[in-house]
Amino acid sequence: MTEAALFRPAAPADVEAAVPLIYSSGPAAFDFVFAQGRPGRAQDFLRYAFRQGAGEFGWRNHIVGTVEGRVVAAGAGWDGRQSLAFTLAAARQIFGFYGPVAAWGVILRGLRVESVIRPAGAGEYYIGHLGVDPTLRSRGLGVKLMAHLLSLAPACPKAVLDVAAGNPRAQALYERLGFVVTVTRVSQRLGQHRRMEKCLT
Repeated sequence: MTEAALFRPAAPADVEAAVPLIYSSGPAAFDFVFAQGRPGRAQDFLRYAFRQGAGEFGWRNHIVGTVEGRVVAAGAGWDGRQSLAFTLAAARQIFGFYGPVAAWGVILRGLRVESVIRPAGAGEYYIGHLGVDPTLRSRGLGVKLMAHLLSLAPACPKAVLDVAAGNPRAQALYERLGFVVTVTRVSQRLGQHRRMEKCLT
C-alpha cells in the first residue's frame, strides 16, 4: 500500500487529517505548551495555526503523504534562517487564539520547551512534525516521508531533528538514514530529547 504513497504540499483543506498526525510527533510537548490542562486544546490551536498558513505550524510549511487520496502522513522541513519569522508568526497565532492574557503563559511554556528542543540555527535544515497514520506504521512510509523532505532541503550544511529518548524506533529509522545523535538534553517535564544531525554537503 505504501508503494502508492504520493507526497505534495499541504493545503488548508488538509487540516482535519494533518493536525492529528502533526500532534502525534510530540504530544507531550504540544500539550505542555498549548493544552492549558484541557484535553484537545493543543490540537484546537494547531488547527487554528495550520489554517492561518504562516509559520512553523501553518499549512504552507507542511508536506502531506497520501494513499488513494487519503492523507496518511505529514511532516515539515524548514531552513534555520526562517526561525525569526516563524517565531513572530507563532506569537501572532498564540495571541489570536488565546487572547492577550493567557497568551503570555503559552509563550513562556514554549520558551521552556525551546531550552530542550532548540530552534534551528543558520546553516541548519530542521525536520519536524513527522507523523504517520498508526495503521500504516512499520511499512516504509516514514522512510519515504523523510526521503521526500530531505530532497527539498535548501543549500544547508546539515539536516537536524529532535527525537524523544522514549521513541527508539524513530531514532533507529533516523540512524538508518544517516543521522547521528549529537546532544542529549533533559527536561523534568518532557524527559530526554536527542538532537540528531546529518551532513548534507
